[in-house]
Amino acid sequence: MKENISDFCTYKEGIRSITALRLDIKNIPNKNQLEAMKIVAKEVFVPTREFLDRPIGINSFFRCPELNKAIGGSTRSQHCKGQAMDLDVTYGHNPNAKIFNYIKDNLDFDQLIWEFGDDENPDWVHVSYVDKASNRNRCLRAIRKDGKVHYEVI
Repeated sequence: MKENISDFCTYKEGIRSITALRLDIKNIPNKNQLEAMKIVAKEVFVPTREFLDRPIGINSFFRCPELNKAIGGSTRSQHCKGQAMDLDVTYGHNPNAKIFNYIKDNLDFDQLIWEFGDDENPDWVHVSYVDKASNRNRCLRAIRKDGKVHYEVI
C-alpha cells in the first residue's frame, strides 16, 4: 500500500479513474510524478481544503499517457506529470467559484482554469503547480465554441 499524497488525499484518490478501470489501464505514477503530486497537494490542495473546511472532490489528478490519450487529454497535460488536479465541490455547500477565487487570490500556482459552467460557477476547477520559480499564475476560462474547447485569459 502506498502512502497518502497529503493529509486530505489518499494515493488511491490520486490515481483513481473510472476510464482506467474500464479499459484496464494501470494508472501508476513513477517516483518523480508521485513527488509532483505531493507538491501540488501541499501547495494548493491542502490550503484550499483547510480554507473550505470540508471535503473537495478530485475529479482527476494523475493520468498516465495511455489514460490521458484514452480520455482525449492534451499531449502537454500537466496531469501526466502529476502537477495538476481537477477539483469539484458542487455536490456540497461551496460552489466551485469559491475554490477558484480562493486559489487565485491567496495561493501560488501555474495555471488555474475556470472549466466551462457559467459566469457564476465553473463545472470544475483545474489547477496546476510546478515550482515557485516556474509558476505563471495564469488564469484561464475554458469555453466551447464551434464544437472545440478554447481558452480565454481572465
